[in-house]
Amino acid sequence: MRNFSWKYFTLTGDVESYMLYKEMDQLGIAEHPNDIAEEEGELSASFEQQIAP
Repeated sequence: MRNFSWKYFTLTGDVESYMLYKEMDQLGIAEHPNDIAEEEGELSASFEQQIAP
């Protein structure tokens, strides 16, 4: 979730996703490698839906 928040922030500039990223960083939340791959796929699909006309 932490990487997802960062990737989403870098693509959209959404401040709330950055705040979530920082909160997770402070809490020291670790991620499982499989979760990262799933989140990147979700991020791509979500971003494509936002930019589709």
